[in-house]
Amino acid sequence: MRRDTLNNIEHAPFDAIIIGAGINGAGSARDAALRGLRVLLLDQGDIAGGTTSWSTRLIHGGLRYLEHGEFGLVRESLRERERLLRLAPHLVRPLPLLIPLYADGVRAPRTIRAGLCAYDLLSFDKSLAPHRTLTRAATLQRVPGLTAENLRGGAVYYDAQVEYAERLALENVLDAQAHGATVLTYARVTRIVAEQGVVRGIELEDLRAGGTYRATAPVVLNAAGPWVDQVAAGSSLPLQGQMIGGTKGSHIIVAPFRAAPSVALYVEAQTDRRPFFIIPWQGLYLIGTTDLRYEGDLDVVTPDEAEIAYLLVETNRVLPAAQLTRADVLYSYAGVRPLAVQSTRAPAGITRRHFIRDHAPQLAGFASVVGGKLTTYRALAEQAVTFIYQKLRRPAPACVTAQRPLPGALCADFNTFSAGFKAECALPGQTSERLLRIYGTRAPEVLRLAATDAELRTPFSPESGAIGAEVVFAFRAELAETLTDCLLRRTMVGLNRAAGLDAVETAARLAQTHLGWDDVRAEREIVAYRQYVKRFHPRALAVSDESRASGPAN
Repeated sequence: MRRDTLNNIEHAPFDAIIIGAGINGAGSARDAALRGLRVLLLDQGDIAGGTTSWSTRLIHGGLRYLEHGEFGLVRESLRERERLLRLAPHLVRPLPLLIPLYADGVRAPRTIRAGLCAYDLLSFDKSLAPHRTLTRAATLQRVPGLTAENLRGGAVYYDAQVEYAERLALENVLDAQAHGATVLTYARVTRIVAEQGVVRGIELEDLRAGGTYRATAPVVLNAAGPWVDQVAAGSSLPLQGQMIGGTKGSHIIVAPFRAAPSVALYVEAQTDRRPFFIIPWQGLYLIGTTDLRYEGDLDVVTPDEAEIAYLLVETNRVLPAAQLTRADVLYSYAGVRPLAVQSTRAPAGITRRHFIRDHAPQLAGFASVVGGKLTTYRALAEQAVTFIYQKLRRPAPACVTAQRPLPGALCADFNTFSAGFKAECALPGQTSERLLRIYGTRAPEVLRLAATDAELRTPFSPESGAIGAEVVFAFRAELAETLTDCLLRRTMVGLNRAAGLDAVETAARLAQTHLGWDDVRAEREIVAYRQYVKRFHPRALAVSDESRASGPAN
């Protein structure tokens, strides 16, 4: 099927080619397909395999952007947060956050309270509760483990969490495909094809089976995130210089610990006075992030030990009883924010706004997406698709993505649907809840695969409760090409305590039984997965390697 798709693109009359299947490219492809454009979406890796996967997993208005005067961005973000809560309730949920107010903080308690009041005013159409302030005693009652010295009180406000940002991008791509878009992952764009200063299409390399292919379109949108400059360099014409000045953000994942908060914390680091988060996440804790200029390898971004130490030290300072050490880190991850280049500003002050860089007149029909954030991807996509229509010199139909739910939320009321599914599916509560949290209203499609096969109804990942049918579903219905795609960006099993290493061999056996893999492919996929997750420095891999090295006991 992949080979057929590759052969067909050489003759397909595309209106637009979108390079990059992260959240911005995925959202743009969906909007374009829904508005009737013939779209080709490409990525050199998997859907959401880059920056989208390595965020702090928040859908937020950007409270701290207020101190940089980004009121327009905050308003846009809050409006989009409200839309995503409505359009993807299975993936995006309200999240209360507590800000401890300390007398010796760089941001004085009165300044933070003023910012929260402005935040509420800018989100006047929200469904979430407004912020409220807490006394010192009430703050310590809510989070007993907080450092009490100089504590003046606290403030609780609401944003939202997207537990699995990868799934948000995936559902955009699936809806784009359902409305006619052609999607190809592991297809690296090697050249922007142009004639006399006008874009004609692209050349790509198939990274799965090899081979070079060409696709034509009058508009090419470069939405490659941190790789935007690399893609633009594939043009034979000099464009307007460097566009991306990315910064690196790293996170650590730890198990519940002594004095762990029951609510997400938004706190100020003492080392550099930068805000960071301690967030309950799928039964674990996500702690981050850092913000450092980055000029290294974009294909393999890893946290360095200094960043991990920084996050541990700052967490232990805020929650002294935690006493977290390097050995407590289950795994870590890092990504590069595709921010607009601004060499004169500190990383934290670089704008998070997005821009669409039109490369005309040097190269008419070619444009690049610069910047942006997870929360505002839908608004960015609307702007990008309207831009494409302008370049096509055609009137743009109305955008519908602000009203149309994502595929996993196509029902009259998600709570009613969820209750009915749990009552009828005859699965353990953990499993049914998990299926709803990941697939939403598509959960029954997963179960239909397991209707006559007990093995496919059985968990292949005991910790997460993921069932065998999810492996088959990932490849048959969700565009997975590799076991790494399946575990990290479809079933989400790769984000468990063991980074999926406890389930990879079982998943490969399921693929052998139900997808026709031979022994060679199964072993190759297992090895490739173990190699891929080394970038997260998972504790489980170190334990596994030590066990293998020691051999059987005598």
